[in-house]
Amino acid sequence: MKYQDNIADVAALRPDYMGFIFYEKSSRFVQSNTPEVSKNIKKTGVFVNASLAYIVTQINEHNLQAVQLHGQESPEFCKALNDEIMNQIQGDKKIEIIKVFSIKDTFDFSVLEPYESVCNYYLFDTKGKLPGGNGFSFNWDVLSDYPSTKPFFLSGGIGIDQLEKIKEFKKSEASKYCHAIDVNSKFELEAGLKNSEELKEFKSHI
Repeated sequence: MKYQDNIADVAALRPDYMGFIFYEKSSRFVQSNTPEVSKNIKKTGVFVNASLAYIVTQINEHNLQAVQLHGQESPEFCKALNDEIMNQIQGDKKIEIIKVFSIKDTFDFSVLEPYESVCNYYLFDTKGKLPGGNGFSFNWDVLSDYPSTKPFFLSGGIGIDQLEKIKEFKKSEASKYCHAIDVNSKFELEAGLKNSEELKEFKSHI
């Protein structure tokens, strides 16, 4: 999300999470203050190989409830972020850490093991040229080998045209660990500007 009026329109649909990009190379980069939204919506900061200090600053300034880590953040970094959050975040609130992993046709799930105790969720996105928002999906059948019980976000080029595919995925064993469906570029009129009517239609079928 990027534009104030558009944020209000999408917030009215009551999504569980709303993302704000804090990565300067992204066309969706947030360059102004983000508005307050309903307490039922978790404001989520999206970061790519950012420093601990930068992430903590944005959490405090924008009142974030979750962070998505889209870079090559190590398990040690995630643990340090957890520790930093406990020490420096203003007020008594819990910040969810979502670690992103990119998939195309195959994935080595053993890389998840060191992250099991240092993040709250995984997010599986499509491997592409950009850290996210590439606009196409990966082969969800890969998730049939998911070895963990940690809940995950399903992401990567998800749009209205995939409603039937999502219904089929919900029948799979892996889907019982799917905590959320992350949508972005397929619902954009331009980078950071969402089509709220299409989102409303999509949400009504999920």
